[in-house]
Amino acid sequence: MIDQTLLFIASFLANAFSAFAGGGAGLLQLPLLIFLGLPFGAALATHKVATVFLGLGATLRHFREHSLERHVIITMLLTGIPGVVIGANVILFIPDRTAEVALGILTISLGIYSIFKPGLGQQVMPRHRDRTGLAVGGSVLFIIGILNGSLTSGTGLFVTLWLIHWFGLDYKRAVAHTLVLVGLFWNGSGALTLGLHGIIYWAWLPALVLGSLLGGYVGAHWSIVKGNRWIKRAYEIVTLLVGILLLLGRARLFG
Repeated sequence: MIDQTLLFIASFLANAFSAFAGGGAGLLQLPLLIFLGLPFGAALATHKVATVFLGLGATLRHFREHSLERHVIITMLLTGIPGVVIGANVILFIPDRTAEVALGILTISLGIYSIFKPGLGQQVMPRHRDRTGLAVGGSVLFIIGILNGSLTSGTGLFVTLWLIHWFGLDYKRAVAHTLVLVGLFWNGSGALTLGLHGIIYWAWLPALVLGSLLGGYVGAHWSIVKGNRWIKRAYEIVTLLVGILLLLGRARLFG
């Protein structure tokens, strides 16, 4: 019961903050699973399943706002999911430390970039909706999908900033797309791929799923109510924290 209670509280807080900032649920949830004794592969697979319900909780809230764009949805599905499947298969056969350090540096760079761009994502400025723009945008989303399938922590933050930078979404719309498409569909694909290898730890999923579902809904509600300025600040805090944690090493820091 102590483990289940701890998992629920950590999952709710991590997913609520992630749903508000546009990514970063793995900042607390994944290291906690490692700390409680799961090997990296099993922790990643179990975390993936739980974060699907983050996407579900956020979807229930964001669909009421009608803030999703058809072209962006199709591009994210067609290019991101193949990348996730590739990444989820690759991570089981390669050491993760070097990739974690590189991802940590890139994630910190995202936060710094946002800090020094005060007007970033404050208004919707649609662009790159032609075939070339969608192809370039989709290519980058494919690469982020590989990272999402293999490492998971912080990659939703990459998607959020890319949607703002390339497609001209504001923070509120970018977060909505990230939570629905990455949380529900990308993570669902990763969870299915890793689940086929039989390494999901099912005993802890009830607490994680409940925390993810409720946290996703609450965090999505906060992001809708608070607006772009608050989301931008939360995004910058989460990117810096996730990046630092990746550089320090999740397993060593929590084990």
